[in-house]
Amino acid sequence: AAPYKVALRPYGAMLDDLRQFVDTSSCRILIPASSSLALHDAVPDGQKVAVRSPIAMAKAKKNTAELEGMRQAHLKDAVALIQYLVWLEDQVKVKKEVVLEAEGASKLEQFRRGQVGFVTPSFETISSSGANGAIIHYKPPDVGSKPITAHEIHLLDSGGQYRDGTTDVTRTMHFGSPSTHEKRCYTRVMQAHVALDTVVFPTGTTGYVLDSIVRAPMWRVGLDYRHGTGHGVGAFLNVHEGPHGMSLMRKATNEAGLEEGMTLSNEPGYYEEGNFGIRHENVLIVRKVDTEHQFGGVQFLGFEHITLVPFQRNMLLTELLSKAEHEWVDNYHKECLLKVGPLLQHDEVAYKWLCSATQPLCA
Repeated sequence: AAPYKVALRPYGAMLDDLRQFVDTSSCRILIPASSSLALHDAVPDGQKVAVRSPIAMAKAKKNTAELEGMRQAHLKDAVALIQYLVWLEDQVKVKKEVVLEAEGASKLEQFRRGQVGFVTPSFETISSSGANGAIIHYKPPDVGSKPITAHEIHLLDSGGQYRDGTTDVTRTMHFGSPSTHEKRCYTRVMQAHVALDTVVFPTGTTGYVLDSIVRAPMWRVGLDYRHGTGHGVGAFLNVHEGPHGMSLMRKATNEAGLEEGMTLSNEPGYYEEGNFGIRHENVLIVRKVDTEHQFGGVQFLGFEHITLVPFQRNMLLTELLSKAEHEWVDNYHKECLLKVGPLLQHDEVAYKWLCSATQPLCA
């Protein structure tokens, strides 16, 4: 017989069941510190063990099958997102059609539904035009949303739940002639994004510690953003998953060190109230890195990006990029074409768009 007794109960019954259990048992009860006050109050101090759940940490470290599923989900998601961007650019830039923010979000979901294994969006799409992009968690209203135009920056943050895994990706674009200031901000955010993608650190380093490394390229020119740099991502589970994360504003992200097999978003941004918002987001897998030394016998780690959608090349000011940053962008775009290109061979228009979008920066 199985050694564990597991029963499924309605989520809403949690508090009443806990109180009943406390009344009939003297067992010690594990209550994570992040649980609600109501749950903590329901358990006497003598029975309470207030520590982080070991289940959360085990879930955060994905196994081989989960990691491969996440990679496959992101490849399919890249196909859908690229097909949408091709459609959107054609509507807004070429045909001069009116596409409202909410309509764009619905159209993107249609493209995702065309992918095998798609189940549902992983969260409500943030489709924002112009000043709405500066509202970090903006949701376009079903009625009365702004049009996406060729005169303003468009920020698109979206994701999908696939049987293979969960995606979360943000791309920022301009279908007209962005200002030099907009390009400068876009480039500084890209430098922050590259800083995290390429960082190497000892096992157990927390996201709280790494966050300042990401912001450094922006801090040097007086820019910043009022949200965390990253969050854990579930494997066909919650798009926001703990216990790890990356935020100077959430000290809880200093409590769970990063370990091999974890997933994490990389999403620095910049927001100018009343004008625009910029965010570059990929999903990363924490991986082992071979270093020349292993101080103290500690394994060093880095990241593997699994989101493969091009950034907008004409928004980058190459004179601001270091040689290493320039090479990172070109190599990332080569990888997008190499891995996603074969999946778009059936769609000639989208494939040509991808080939153009992944040209070297100086081409």
